[in-house]
Amino acid sequence: MAWVSLKIEAQDNTADLISDTLMGLGALSAIIEDANADTLDEQPIFGEPGDPPPGIWQQNLVSALFDEGIDVSKIMADLQHETKLANLQYSTESIQEQDWVRATQSQFDPIKITDNLWIVPTWHSAPNTNAINIVLDPGLAFGTGSHPTTHLCLAWLTQTVSAQSTVLDYGCGSGILAIAAKKLGASHVVGTDIDPQAIQSSLYNAEQNHVTAEFYNAAQYQTRVFDIVVANILSSALSVLAPALAKSCKTGGKIALSGILKEQAADVSAIYAEWFTMNAPQYMDAWVLLTGTKK
Repeated sequence: MAWVSLKIEAQDNTADLISDTLMGLGALSAIIEDANADTLDEQPIFGEPGDPPPGIWQQNLVSALFDEGIDVSKIMADLQHETKLANLQYSTESIQEQDWVRATQSQFDPIKITDNLWIVPTWHSAPNTNAINIVLDPGLAFGTGSHPTTHLCLAWLTQTVSAQSTVLDYGCGSGILAIAAKKLGASHVVGTDIDPQAIQSSLYNAEQNHVTAEFYNAAQYQTRVFDIVVANILSSALSVLAPALAKSCKTGGKIALSGILKEQAADVSAIYAEWFTMNAPQYMDAWVLLTGTKK
């Protein structure tokens, strides 16, 4: 069995209309993608709490999947008639049936954080059996080690966690930072998140990695004091949470903040400077890790 993938060029003000209309014309699925993805012109889209919806890209591709044998010319004619859009540019591709599970898994290889720390999906063998290997599959909760913000935090933890450390992972997502801290030797680790799915994922991933850590919904978390506080969340949330995170870090303790774009770093650092002696930012792609020591 095969399918036909129909890709149509669209502007930001027409992409939703085209996508919805294609579904009405019998598409099995329709998604909107950045037309400049994987190029220097790729446009990041981010939405943060309290901000307006981030919208979509300026230049888009609407990709719709149809059963094999459809009349593409008729679909395009009907689309342009119903949307009142003319001269739409499109292309088609035949999609052959395949093992989609294996095809998806093939996109996720083990991720090297340092020589001694790797993130390994369950369907792979650990490249370095002598390293600390965190077993983690891509899932619903944020944080698999592939994103620069997570990578920066993990690398920092390898340099910071000691056998006596207590660690708070605020906004734990998949639990990856909490699990890493525990495997790096932390004596006690707590993770919190506002998303119930994140708590479930964190508990599951901790069990898979044979580590013990506490995970709480942020609303139920009772403030404690930790040697190390790490928060990989959006910059707007970091700004609002600064007093709470500072309260959770003991005097002389360490903090790491990520989820911050380069242009946001100075403002976030200035907020935390009230409680912390801040270090020079660390960069990876467009992202920043801010660290400091509690005064």
